[in-house]
Amino acid sequence: MEPLVSVEWLQENLNNPKLIILDATVKNTIANIDTVYPGIQIKNARFFDIKNSFSDKESALPTTMLSPETFTQECRKLGIKKDSIVIIYDGLGIYSSPRAWWMFKIMGFQNVAVLDGGLPVWIEKGYETEAKEIKFYNLGDFTADYQKDLVVTNEDLIKNIESKEATVLDARSKARFYGEVAEPREGYKSGHIPNSINLPYSKLLKDGKFLPKTELKKVIEKLNLNDSPQIFTCGSGMTACIILLGCQLVNANNKALYDGSWAEWGQESCDFPIVK
Repeated sequence: MEPLVSVEWLQENLNNPKLIILDATVKNTIANIDTVYPGIQIKNARFFDIKNSFSDKESALPTTMLSPETFTQECRKLGIKKDSIVIIYDGLGIYSSPRAWWMFKIMGFQNVAVLDGGLPVWIEKGYETEAKEIKFYNLGDFTADYQKDLVVTNEDLIKNIESKEATVLDARSKARFYGEVAEPREGYKSGHIPNSINLPYSKLLKDGKFLPKTELKKVIEKLNLNDSPQIFTCGSGMTACIILLGCQLVNANNKALYDGSWAEWGQESCDFPIVK
């Protein structure tokens, strides 16, 4: 399945009995931006709660992947089945939905895509919405099949600094990447992982949607990337998935997420190598 679908595609496929729409909205706490449509969702959407249900609560980091077993349980609660077609959106256009998409990929599920433009574009087109409310669903039979190559650890990154086998792409702003400003979270150093390349996620978006593929390709080609594997990082593992999806749209390189991202690497209490 293509990783990105339009609101027109979703509107045309609303009556597919296998379709499940997930609302993965998360507030952008760094930019202090929240959905302008609180309490509203696409009709029949189900809330994919990244912060509370789909992040490891035992981790000290803000968003950390669940175990395959727990991910399976949470997806089944949402009624997701092995043959479901899952479309994920968020209330900011493109922000947290790519994170949810890549979670499914890590868990071996292929019939999943992000809704380009999310809820704002859906509403702009006049398509049907409804008030959010707590609902319960018949248990699905979703079963995770963990793909360990799609996520990396700090140990993998330390090895890669020496080997340079993979290209590391950082979705944070240029100012944060080069340590020109303090990190927005207290207790963190500024700078970036050695040998990493800056690709601010905002460069791949316009009006809450991904740039057309031809324009995406131009932006990414300026980085002079080769065909080596790509590792994506950011502040907490959220916006890294935006640039991961953007790259997925235009190249076939193997891709992985550094789930800990700067929330792990940049801690003042840690001694991971950092450059500015």
